[in-house]
Amino acid sequence: MKIQRMHHVAYRCKDAKQTVEWYREHLDMEFVLAIAEDHVPSTHAPDPYMHVFMDAGGGNVLAFFELPNSPEQGKDPNTPEWVQHIAFKLGSMDELMAAKAKLQAAGIDVLGPTDHTIFHSIYFFDPNGHRLELAVDTATPKMQQDLDTVKWDMLNEWAATKRAPRHAAWMHEKELAPTSAP
Repeated sequence: MKIQRMHHVAYRCKDAKQTVEWYREHLDMEFVLAIAEDHVPSTHAPDPYMHVFMDAGGGNVLAFFELPNSPEQGKDPNTPEWVQHIAFKLGSMDELMAAKAKLQAAGIDVLGPTDHTIFHSIYFFDPNGHRLELAVDTATPKMQQDLDTVKWDMLNEWAATKRAPRHAAWMHEKELAPTSAP
């Protein structure tokens, strides 16, 4: 088996129409499909829903379910808010900064840009409370090769110790280095 691409990723939304309009207005995503049923196709359980699909670029689709008969959606209280997020790739820092300005002009709180060494990103929330990230890759071919070389060693060390391996510490050393007084 060989996965070809992401078919779609689905999340829950509070209001399908509001969600479609928000993603169109703020992230320029096209609305590509709506499916509504009174019964869940896989289980046949009676549970009406609206399932909407947004074009996330490159053949990727972001989908949402509105479930009016279910309890209000919640978040996993044991997982920090910064962990669960949807990240979208942009082509340049200029695009990232323009997106930040557009979001802020619309009254959306934006965190960043954050320098992750191999990419820069901004963070904000959609109207459903989902954390979103817009990212621009900035890694050099050498950085990519260096990370590729150590990925298995890092994973195996983490699995054995549950401590952050230092194989790619160069990515964050500039943040951790003490600053000298002027």
